[in-house]
Amino acid sequence: MNVAELTALIDRLRAEPRETEWLEFKANRYEPQVLGEYLSALANAAGLIGKPRAYLVFGIKDGTHEVVGTDFDPTNAKGNGAQLLPLWLSLGLRPNVGFESHTLVYQGKRLVIFEINSAFDRPVEFYGTAHIRVGTSKTTLANHPEKQRQLWMRRVDWSAAICEQASVADLDPEALQKARKEFLTKFLSQADEVAGWDDITFLNKAKLAIQGRITHAALLLLGKPESATLLNPAVAKVSWLLKNDRNEDLDYEHFGPPLLLLGDRLMTRIRNLKVRELPGGTLFPMEMTQYDPWVIREALHNCIAHQDYLLRGRVQIVETPDFLILTNVGNFLPGSVETVIQQDAPLEIYRNPFLAEAMVNLNLIDTQGGGIKKMFLKQRSRFFPLPTYDLSQPERVVVRLAGRILDERYARILMHRTDLNLEAIILLDRVQKRFSIDKEEHQCLKRLGLVEGRYPNLVVAAEIAAATGDKARHIRDKGLDNRYYQEMILKLIRTHQPVTREDVDAVLLDKLPEVLSHEQKLTKIHNLMMSLAHRLRKIRNTGTRGAPRWTLISDSIEQINKENKGTKTKE
Repeated sequence: MNVAELTALIDRLRAEPRETEWLEFKANRYEPQVLGEYLSALANAAGLIGKPRAYLVFGIKDGTHEVVGTDFDPTNAKGNGAQLLPLWLSLGLRPNVGFESHTLVYQGKRLVIFEINSAFDRPVEFYGTAHIRVGTSKTTLANHPEKQRQLWMRRVDWSAAICEQASVADLDPEALQKARKEFLTKFLSQADEVAGWDDITFLNKAKLAIQGRITHAALLLLGKPESATLLNPAVAKVSWLLKNDRNEDLDYEHFGPPLLLLGDRLMTRIRNLKVRELPGGTLFPMEMTQYDPWVIREALHNCIAHQDYLLRGRVQIVETPDFLILTNVGNFLPGSVETVIQQDAPLEIYRNPFLAEAMVNLNLIDTQGGGIKKMFLKQRSRFFPLPTYDLSQPERVVVRLAGRILDERYARILMHRTDLNLEAIILLDRVQKRFSIDKEEHQCLKRLGLVEGRYPNLVVAAEIAAATGDKARHIRDKGLDNRYYQEMILKLIRTHQPVTREDVDAVLLDKLPEVLSHEQKLTKIHNLMMSLAHRLRKIRNTGTRGAPRWTLISDSIEQINKENKGTKTKE
């Protein structure tokens, strides 16, 4: 924009009676994180109300629209770190719908205008979180699921698009036969009617074709392998990789259409070995496969249904000796797995609604949207760790299925405590995986008698450990009384004084609880020694500040000798 266009724009914006969902005025305040959140909120709000652009103006007061000017310079400002602000903001916006910043002298005062393109086919996130304007307030979009749903509904459904070059001849006969069989499984009452349908009629009824024309969804699920080129630039690929415990590749295979047959083909590649588990307190070992076949198929079909094919990625399945890791591109629409499980209701938002409906009709995914919860319940019934959903990577959903029992104590709790609900088991599963939980969740587990220890370093409660024969592991996790460790320090100093801090570390580090990190162990040793020196007054530093040397205080020596003499007399 030139100066005249920018001046006219400011005139129009100031003529607005008040701030709106797509317009924000700031006097002279600027924080990188908040600025990025406003870009997300304004882009999403503009998309909802059909505005092509939104505006954020620095140097004008809200309410009065008085021109006060600003010293904010976005071209030289920094983001959170060393990156220049425009680059940092661009990297944080996903998708990056585009924005421009303009500087203008208006009525003798310097203004900065951010012109933000509106969201057009999905919510705009800033470093993983989408925001929205509600009236003149900024908030997270997750707090307004209806607005989130409306933004996704504006998206063009790639899976429903017609492939003009495709015909029934591009579909795989085996996949088409399998599709009919699965459709009948779902709609058994229509068996006589389905038998009389020709292929085009069947495809229309199964929601794979639209008025006889072949869709992307039909090619994806039923297409011949060579039909994948008709889907360009989208990528219709699923890769399976086998790795050893050193993360070295042992084998691989790439699959293309027809993805309807992928479940059976993939199951022939995944080893899914039999394992024998013998949790303490049981008389007989449990023998089962590493993975429940239904759980594998459900996780795979979810990846296919929710893949963002416009991002041109591929679904990936990595098999290691102990885990199966499935990845699809595209963010997790419900926001969190906990939301899905707690609501226990069909999802209102689908990335590929046409494809999802076809997969429901072909008996591939659950029409009630309860597949994720059922996966958790299946794992719970096997006493295995629950699926782990990693949503930390932008535009990626990673699901990790454990192929072995990670912590026997967790498995034994599931055996003995059949009264636990799924929410409590999910929290306990996080504890066994050494994931963090918040203080309220800690209190919940503590009330149930499942954990103990000082937050956030939680371990299985002593009562459960004792009841299930895992006292040794419990001691390794929980540790011993502080007095025990202090006696070890005193014994070391009495025998070898003066001693250094390194001497003390060498004695105690491998005896402290395994649940503590190395840094936490060093902090605990420091606290033990400070207590001996200042509160109990049993040791003192006779060296320099930079090179401490610890010795016993004379009164402590006499007391220790008396205690040792008394112990020998009793013996």
